[in-house]
Amino acid sequence: MGRKQRGSGHRKPTRTQRRPSLMGTIRLTDAGGMVETAEGSFRVTPRSMREVMNGDEVSVSIHRGPYGKNVATVESVMGRAATTVVGMFEVAGPLGVVRPLDTRLKADFFVLPEDHSPRDRGVAVGDVVLARIVSYPTRMESGIVTIESRLGDASAPDVGIRCVMARYDLTDDYPAPALAEADALELDITQALEDPLRRDIRDRFTLTIDPADARDFDDAISVEPLDEGGYRLAVHIADVSQYVRWGSSLDLAARARGTSVYLADRVLPMLPEHLSCDICSLRPEEDRLAFTVDMEFDARGMVKVCRMYPSVIRSRVRLSYDEADALLAGEGDASAPAVSTLAKHVAHAASAGVDLVAFLQAAHELAELRRAMRARRGAVDFDTVEVHAIVGEDGFPTALTCRRRTAATSLIEEAMLVANECVARKLAATDVPAAYRVHDAPTADHLHTAADTLLTLGVVDRVLAEGIALGSQGSMQQALTRAAGTPAEELANALLLRAMQRAVYRPRNQGHYALGATAYCHFTSPIRRYPDLLVHRALKMVLARERLGAQAARSRAPELVGMGREAMENILPALCQTASERERIADAAARASQKVEVALYYRSRVGERARGVITWIDQMGVFVRLDETHAEGLVRMQDVGDEWFDLNERELTLTGASTGRRIRVGERVVVEIAHANPVRGHLDFKLIASAGGRSSAPALH
Repeated sequence: MGRKQRGSGHRKPTRTQRRPSLMGTIRLTDAGGMVETAEGSFRVTPRSMREVMNGDEVSVSIHRGPYGKNVATVESVMGRAATTVVGMFEVAGPLGVVRPLDTRLKADFFVLPEDHSPRDRGVAVGDVVLARIVSYPTRMESGIVTIESRLGDASAPDVGIRCVMARYDLTDDYPAPALAEADALELDITQALEDPLRRDIRDRFTLTIDPADARDFDDAISVEPLDEGGYRLAVHIADVSQYVRWGSSLDLAARARGTSVYLADRVLPMLPEHLSCDICSLRPEEDRLAFTVDMEFDARGMVKVCRMYPSVIRSRVRLSYDEADALLAGEGDASAPAVSTLAKHVAHAASAGVDLVAFLQAAHELAELRRAMRARRGAVDFDTVEVHAIVGEDGFPTALTCRRRTAATSLIEEAMLVANECVARKLAATDVPAAYRVHDAPTADHLHTAADTLLTLGVVDRVLAEGIALGSQGSMQQALTRAAGTPAEELANALLLRAMQRAVYRPRNQGHYALGATAYCHFTSPIRRYPDLLVHRALKMVLARERLGAQAARSRAPELVGMGREAMENILPALCQTASERERIADAAARASQKVEVALYYRSRVGERARGVITWIDQMGVFVRLDETHAEGLVRMQDVGDEWFDLNERELTLTGASTGRRIRVGERVVVEIAHANPVRGHLDFKLIASAGGRSSAPALH
């Protein structure tokens, strides 16, 4: 049976040297746990795992562990992040048992005999439940819970998504006062134009490009080439700050949510639908309030001029990404059949005097210039593939699709990036408090680990590895470029992404490492991100100062910012921290929901075989991405083969102890769908065939 052995060789016993306690935050994975401290991140010892949950604040001691690496032992839990647990209800004698669906948790929870909550909630054995924690597990005692609610039968199609929502404390309910406040809001263009800061640019041709299933359109663009060379680009963003005033019920609800959450089968919007999908949404052929960033670029894509102002716009065409890509590929000329949606878009634009294909080509050309310019200044451009499920009306996934970067997605992405940079530079030159998007440089340890592994696997040479270890963005981009289109592509992206820090919101501009930007903020999605709303308010204050004078701007403060500068500076760090935390939760929930749907899709395909490629190897086993759907699953150690396997974490290989058979990242394999658990979001494979280290195995270099 396949098993992992923890390295080879023997070491003499050594006396453990413990360092003084540190405070940190627990981050759990299925393979174990890490604690994030001021002195770095450390792996948590197995004996500490029983008493901690993800996000707990803990006191740890650091000491030398096996193989010379520093590890952390939890001394005490200082603060709990979770108050509930989602699990499967079972019975063990007189006790009820809740077995957590979150496999990162290493202990079951019990319901005491005198607790009648399972009966009162109508819970049966095998049901999925939400339980409130009464006492937390320790190294000596089990945790106790009481049943809060029954989430459903494990076979129901949406129970997995409801489990994700419960696990991350997400709800699709909206506070009644905020809903009432939203319903009372109206679109009043005439009154809005009384503001001396706002400009009427409804005569300018503007369009939106979004996913086909999008319902809220918060950004639009206008673009044209300049006679003297270069381009003029305008990015128009929904003016949410006109409706959501500081301290209102709407504002407080949006602040608490922090972001919209995009689950596989539903959206949990930051703002009520009357705002997000109606009066704030830049729908075609409807007048809307916007915030416009007008930019002019030279022939190399450098910004020459940048102006910002509240506006009134009228989007003329709503394109999906697929439609925009088709037009760029020459599939939407006026000779197309009259029933063609593309032909209708082209004809509609022509009636406004605009060649739609030329419009998109200009935007595409500018996007290519911007990408090249960002590469020259040191931006690191990761190319990732996202698997998304298409969910039918019956709640079951009908297909799995891959979202990749295309010409259409790239031209919108580049337009939003440059608008965000222009706004950030404008705000950074003032003393108005604002929320910046900050990405710190990777730590030296993470860089050295990534560089060492890439060098060992032959993905990079020694010179490039040294550049990566020193934090050179250019070296990282070279590595990604070299790996593109090879079996090493996903590995290079994965290793360098793992080395990166997570971008966060902060009240001071500190630049963005991956983008190579000296100043960056989020301005372009106020419908779905609260920091963008803060930026809109701050920018309006800056513009009011410039155009109306300091005294007039102060009189507008309640409308624009909501409080004085000192008070805003005091509260802004907490707002930024909350927004960063809510974003982390939203991202984790979105990924978990897609895993639920992937497992549900493959539940009826257990026993089938499929071809794929090994994308990662760690203590849990071998991760394989299937060719047909790009879904990823795990070959657990016991399903790798009929012998013991040694894991080499540096080379990301498994080696059979008896046969010497080697399994490595980038290798082509055939797997069998062994198990699919939609409630947990797990897809397990059994390894059927691999190159096994033979000469026919794809080389990473």
